[in-house]
Amino acid sequence: MSLTHEDRVAFVTGAGSGIGRAIATRLADDGAKVACVDIDQARAQETADAIRAAGGHALALVADVRDRTAVAAALEATATEWQRFDYLVNNAGLITMSSLEDLTDDEWDLVLDVNLKGVYITTQLAIPYFREANRGAVVNLSTVEADVVVSSQGFAQVHYNASKGGVKMLTKALAVELSRYNVRVNAIAPGPVPTNFLPGVDLNSPEVMAVMDSRLLVKRLGAPADMAAAVSFLLSDDASYISGVQLPVDGGWLTR
Repeated sequence: MSLTHEDRVAFVTGAGSGIGRAIATRLADDGAKVACVDIDQARAQETADAIRAAGGHALALVADVRDRTAVAAALEATATEWQRFDYLVNNAGLITMSSLEDLTDDEWDLVLDVNLKGVYITTQLAIPYFREANRGAVVNLSTVEADVVVSSQGFAQVHYNASKGGVKMLTKALAVELSRYNVRVNAIAPGPVPTNFLPGVDLNSPEVMAVMDSRLLVKRLGAPADMAAAVSFLLSDDASYISGVQLPVDGGWLTR
């Protein structure tokens, strides 16, 4: 494969940490100019600074994906800085570790608004840029929990499952809608990746690892770099005949 993104511009949400930071860094390493978008200014700046220190090109931008005005301003700043717009990565997301019995309406709304509505808002606002260029690619971040329920602690996070199941189907619908502008839309479904994403959960603990070992065919946890490599591929011209799919990057989790 020839994963090159020379002269391409990428807009990555949730780029301030974890998988989002790895995606932004990988795309920059592969030649893209990257708008590092995060709700936290300091974290976005850290990612952008790391990219620039490595010789790449990056902007640090602040936006809450639930805020249309902020997202629109960040998109405009990106297009103004580099006079083009090629890639959108909808990575921003969160989870709260509440069982169904303890789940509040506020938690449900927060998780659904960030994980699902945020993808809709950001992609919708990117349409004018894709339409003008008549090309582009989008990758959304889903999870294996869009297909299966993981309940290693004895309960599921139903709001998170619902949001990511929605991302899977939204990806297909967006692929149909944006095909008229020669834009491909895909998703990746990460398996277990040790980041700070899961509050209070240690994926390396013996109890959790026992569950992981029973499911994983590749006998290790995933790394942010594994997710970033898959995103880079799906955005690249090497994936030019792929649209509307959710690619599991899960060490074989969904196989059994």
